[in-house]
Amino acid sequence: MMRSSSLYTTALLLQAALAVTINEITGDRYISSYAGSQFTGLRDCPDPDDKTSNSIYVYGSSAAKSVAVGDIITLSGKVTEYRSSSSYVYSAEIESATDIEVVSIDNTVTPIVIGKNGISPPTEQFTYLDKGDAFSLPGNSSQVSTVNPILNTTAYGMDFWQTISKANSYGDTWVVGDWTVSGSNARGGLTMTANDSNPEALLVGSPLDGSENPTDVKLSDTLADITGIVTQAYGYYALLPTTALSVSASKTTAVPKTSLVSNQKCLLTFGQFNVDNLGPDSTTLPAVAGHIANELQSPDIMFLQEIQDNSGSLNDGGMSVSFFQAYVTLSTLISSIVEQGGVQYDFLDIDPIDGTNGGESGGNIRNVYLFNPATVALRNANPGNSTVATTIGSGGALSYNPGLIDPMNEAWDASRKPLVAQWERADGRNTFYTVNVHLTSKYGSSGLEGDLRPPVNGGEAKRASQTKVIADFVTTLFAEVADARIIVAGDFNEYSCVEPMSVFSGVGLQELDETAGLAATERYTYLYGAQVEHVHVNTWMSSADQSSDHDPSVAKMNVCQ
Repeated sequence: MMRSSSLYTTALLLQAALAVTINEITGDRYISSYAGSQFTGLRDCPDPDDKTSNSIYVYGSSAAKSVAVGDIITLSGKVTEYRSSSSYVYSAEIESATDIEVVSIDNTVTPIVIGKNGISPPTEQFTYLDKGDAFSLPGNSSQVSTVNPILNTTAYGMDFWQTISKANSYGDTWVVGDWTVSGSNARGGLTMTANDSNPEALLVGSPLDGSENPTDVKLSDTLADITGIVTQAYGYYALLPTTALSVSASKTTAVPKTSLVSNQKCLLTFGQFNVDNLGPDSTTLPAVAGHIANELQSPDIMFLQEIQDNSGSLNDGGMSVSFFQAYVTLSTLISSIVEQGGVQYDFLDIDPIDGTNGGESGGNIRNVYLFNPATVALRNANPGNSTVATTIGSGGALSYNPGLIDPMNEAWDASRKPLVAQWERADGRNTFYTVNVHLTSKYGSSGLEGDLRPPVNGGEAKRASQTKVIADFVTTLFAEVADARIIVAGDFNEYSCVEPMSVFSGVGLQELDETAGLAATERYTYLYGAQVEHVHVNTWMSSADQSSDHDPSVAKMNVCQ
């Protein structure tokens, strides 16, 4: 989220002789009681009730061509409720507008000031229909359009933002203004925490004057004051500024570097990085390699996700087995790491059956380990394949090492299978286990500010099935080796405070952020005796400077205790 010192809302003024006013049409609920009614005139008579809007959208190009900001007009038309998707909140508007007459021009339009000494949005809840948690289950157990609750602008963020227009393009920047916020992190952004999904943040869309917002805005940039109109934009409340955003101050963005390094035999470092569809010819590959070599300081073991096969995103139709292997991708990455001062890694992966792991078509993405052979080694190496599950034998030995956890389980259909490995220090001592995870995506989610309450958390049921498979494996391992050291890491595609992540605590695993005492507001990697650091090489950058859509993380743990 980016900061702005204050926000304003302006509105087109409408006036006529009839008794019904705009704020009576918009009302104090989401759906207007006047929907479907035809009017031959409208007037604007602002009231002090902050639950009603004194502005309304007039549909049709003739209306836009006929008037300018500051005009007082009369018109005729029909009140309707419109939305472009069934998951969005309705917006009241006047359609089929006729008899548009300008009564006077150049009238002063006084913006509503949000922030500073003005009003402020709620900071935690979106609507009472979520029952205190926007990620409670089941999603879509009610709808705003069905319940049509009375607005409570002091308690709920969706009730606070009033729709007076609709967007003509996607917004491009989230902001918070000079108002009270919750979940603020050290960089000036907002971090989602339990029961707090940050409704005080506002999306800023395309400027109304046709100009373009800057594309290099970064986390922590301060923006000049923004004046515009609040609208529903693709399922979110958004502000359309009258003109392009202007950055008034920007922090120097020194790329952070982890402090978690070790030259001790018992203290090993572990890195985690979703590298965003990385193929051998990806333009981001040198940057990813540089992050691993320099900012992450070459961890002893790297957990990687979204490594593509040797043909990258090219879908070769299974013409050759070598095409959906990944040794070219990984060898290219490792060579670049060495060239940029990192260690000479070895790699471990298991090739998927062509087209079965989801992700970008043709990419055959998979989970991969890079490891430093000078510090760690596989215990009794015996690589598995894409169809046979590794099992736990006497003393915790894996039947396949590395191997996949129950790869033919339907929970993994069109999804990545967890890659498990049993390790030891390079001197053959102190075994431990790792599970490299990339759960199914949130595709199919509904917007946090949409009609469906609570919002639909896309893929939640499938992630629940996947976490159960992993948890069952961990339970079996603990039953065989009560003091087993297990690290489950990767891209869970979920917030740690949201179901189904709690299944891991139920089998004896602990969240590393929690164990290491990392502040809840600093636990972010996406624009979601141990030590851990999230290395913000991507969330602090502009979009053009990102090497991935995720931040990497580094942990340091004692494998001898």
